[in-house]
Amino acid sequence: MNTLLSIHSYLRYLVLLVGVVAVAYYAFGLATKRPVDKLVRILGSSFAGLLDTQILLGIIGVAMGRYFPALIGHIVMMVLAAGLAHALLVMNRKRPNPGYLLPLIGVGGALVLVAGGIFAIGRGLLSGVYL
Repeated sequence: MNTLLSIHSYLRYLVLLVGVVAVAYYAFGLATKRPVDKLVRILGSSFAGLLDTQILLGIIGVAMGRYFPALIGHIVMMVLAAGLAHALLVMNRKRPNPGYLLPLIGVGGALVLVAGGIFAIGRGLLSGVYL
C-alpha cells in the first residue's frame, strides 16, 4: 500500500513536468505561428496518459482503504483535469487543421485543476512525497 502511494506521489512530478513542457511548447508555437508538427500530439498524449495513470493509481489506493474526506475534492479535480485535457486534445486532433490553441487550453487548464486537486488534500505542488 505504501509503495503504491509513493509511486502515486512521485508520478505527480512527472505529470507536472510534462504538462509544463507541453504548455511552453504550445505557447511558443502559437506565438510564433509555427506549423503544427507531431510533437503537439506526442506531448498531449504523454500528458493525458500520465494523468490517466495517476488517476488509476489513486483509485486503486482508495479501493485499498486509503480514504479521508478531503479526497473527494482531490478526486473531482483530477477527473475534471483528465476530462478537459482529453476533450480538447481530441477536438484538436479531429480538426481539419489542428493548431496550438486547443491543446494549450486543455493542458494548461488541466494543470490548473491538478494544482487545485493537490491543494485540496493539503499539499503543495512540490511538497514532500507520501511514504
